Amino acid sequence: MTAAHSVLPTLAPLLPELILSVGVLVLILYGAFRGERSVEGVNVGALLLLVLAFFVVVTQPAGMKVTTLSGAFISDAFSRVMKGLVLLGSAATILLSRDYFQRERIDRFEFPVLILLCTIGMMVMASANDLIALYLGLELQSLAAYVIAAFHRDDLKSTEAGLKYFVLGALSSGMLLYGASLVYGFTGTVSFPGIVSALHGDPGFGIVLGIVFVAAGVAFKMSAVPFHMWTPDVYEGSPTPVTAFFASAPKMAAVAMTVRLFIGAFPDVTAIWQQIIIFIAIASMALGSFAAIGQRNIKRLMAYSSIGNIGYALIGLAAGSEEGVRGVVIYMIIYLAMTLGAFAVILSLRRRNEMFETIDDLSGLSRTHPVLAFCLAAMMFSLAGIPPLAGFFAKFYVFAAAIKAGLVALAVIGVVTSVVGAYYYLRIVKVMYFDEARAPYEAMAPGLRIVLAISSVVVILFWLLPAPLVGAAGAAAKSLF
Repeated sequence: MTAAHSVLPTLAPLLPELILSVGVLVLILYGAFRGERSVEGVNVGALLLLVLAFFVVVTQPAGMKVTTLSGAFISDAFSRVMKGLVLLGSAATILLSRDYFQRERIDRFEFPVLILLCTIGMMVMASANDLIALYLGLELQSLAAYVIAAFHRDDLKSTEAGLKYFVLGALSSGMLLYGASLVYGFTGTVSFPGIVSALHGDPGFGIVLGIVFVAAGVAFKMSAVPFHMWTPDVYEGSPTPVTAFFASAPKMAAVAMTVRLFIGAFPDVTAIWQQIIIFIAIASMALGSFAAIGQRNIKRLMAYSSIGNIGYALIGLAAGSEEGVRGVVIYMIIYLAMTLGAFAVILSLRRRNEMFETIDDLSGLSRTHPVLAFCLAAMMFSLAGIPPLAGFFAKFYVFAAAIKAGLVALAVIGVVTSVVGAYYYLRIVKVMYFDEARAPYEAMAPGLRIVLAISSVVVILFWLLPAPLVGAAGAAAKSLF
C-alpha cells in the first residue's frame, strides 16, 4: 500500500500523457475488433481523449513546477501552455479530416490513433528535462508523422511525401543524437540542470560542436532554414488535413522543445547559440518571404509561410530573455489560430468531389462565398502583420523583445521581410475580391466551420481582450527563468 502511495504522486505530472496512452491502446483494440465500422467511434473517442487531456492540463495548479522520472520530465507553466496548444492543434486536425477522408475514401480508424501517438510524443517534447526524454518524445512524434504523411497509399504524391519525410527525418535525428552525445561526453550528464552546472566558465570546442549539431537537429523539426528542404514537398504531397496538422501542432512542440533546450540547458553559453539562432531566424524569414512569391499551389505557399513564421518566432528566442520567450509563446498561440483558420478554408474548396488547391481557384470567392472570403482575408492580413489583427501583435512582441535585447538589426530585417511577405498574402486577397468569379463551391462541413469560427474570433478580436493569452504567455516564460 505504501509503495503504491509513493509511486502515484510522482506520476501526477504525467496524467495527461497517461490518459492519452491508455486511451490510444483502448482505441487500437476497439478498431482491431470492429474493423472499418469503428472509424466514427475511434474519431469521437480520440476527440474526447484530447478534450479530457486538455482539461487536465489547464486545471493543473498555476504555480506548480514539479519534476518526475528522476528529473527527466518537468511540468511547469511553460509546458502546460505549449501542451494546451498541441492538444488544440491535434483536436482541430481530427475535426478538419472527417469530411475529407470520407470523400477521398481513405477513412480508416488508424488516422486518429496515429494523431494521438503523435500528440503523446509532442507533449513529452514540451516537458522533456533531459536529452534522452527529449529524443524519445521526438521519435514518437516523428514515427507517427512519417506514416500519416503517406496515409493516402494509392496517391503517388502522398507516398513520395512520406518517404522524403522519413529519409530526411532519420538524417536529422542522427545529427541531433550526435550533438547530444557530444554534450553528454563533455559534461558527463544528460539532464538540463546537470548540463547548466557543468558548463561554468569556458565551454570548450566539444560543447560548441555539440550545440551546433543539436541546433541542426531541432531546426529540421521546426522546418527552419537551412533544414527546410522537406517542407514544401511534404506539405504539397500529404493529404490536406495532414498538411494542416504538420503546420500546426508539431510546430508548437518543436518550438517548445527548442526553447526549453536552449534556455534550460545552455543559459550560461547564450552567446554561442544566440549566433546560430540569429542566422536561422534571418535565413528562414528571408526564404519564407521570397520563395513564396512564385508559388501557385496554396499548400506550397503555406509551407513557405510556415518557414517564415518560424523565423519570426525565433527572433524571440534569439533575445534570450524572459520577454523574448513570452514573445515566442504569444507568437505560437496566434500562429496556430491563423494556420488552422487558413486550412479550414483551403479544405472547403471542393466542387463535385474534386479538391482545388491553386491560388487561382480562389478567384472571385468574395462574390460566391462572402463569409469564407472575409475569414480567409482576415487570416492573410493577420499573417502579413497588419493591425489591428492578431498577427500584428505576434510580431510586435518578438520585435520589441529583440530591440530590448540590443538585436536592433535583427528586428529591422524582420520588419523588411514582413513587407516582402505581405505581397503574396495580399495577392490572395486581391484574387478573392477583384478577379472573375468561378462556380461556387460546396457547403462547408460542420468540422471546418467550427475550426474556422474559433480561429476567426481569435485572429480578429485578439486586440479587444489580449490579457488572458498574454498573461498565460508571461507565466510560461517566467517559469523558465
